[in-house]
Amino acid sequence: MKTLAANQQRDTKRPAKMNHDFLLKIELRSHPRLLCVLRGAMEPLMEVLGFSEEESRSIIRAIDEAVSNIMRHSYRGRFDRPIEVSCRSLRRRSNGKGGQGVEFLLFDRGPAVDPTKLPGRPLDELRCGGLGLHFIRGSVDRVEYKRTANTNRLRLVKYARSSKQRSNP
Repeated sequence: MKTLAANQQRDTKRPAKMNHDFLLKIELRSHPRLLCVLRGAMEPLMEVLGFSEEESRSIIRAIDEAVSNIMRHSYRGRFDRPIEVSCRSLRRRSNGKGGQGVEFLLFDRGPAVDPTKLPGRPLDELRCGGLGLHFIRGSVDRVEYKRTANTNRLRLVKYARSSKQRSNP
């Protein structure tokens, strides 16, 4: 109890910084039935961060696909393995202009991932499955894989389009 009280006291004294603190951190088990819980948490968060409905759907689809891939490929369908999803707000500064963004970090403890062996299947190939990587890459601005010790980290970054970009498809 002392540790919890000390952490609560420290947290109330720390100023909230939207661009550095995690907005959401979820640890779930690798059971596909939990994907709806994750999607349900993401939708209002994307709205709070100012993403359009279209951008929100795209980002949520990318997170859903990434977590599904961890469940299916990294954990090979085991339902009891840990997956952590963290989200934080970002500000992009390029040429003196800022932009709202979001960063997702997904962690799993499956085998190491070799990103060069994840090309995705050709889009003109007609068959079920294999489009998840295309959805992920098409939905976010950055996809980065990193392995540290026994943990895989997938970093997904998406910046909101400006209102000018939204009005000109």
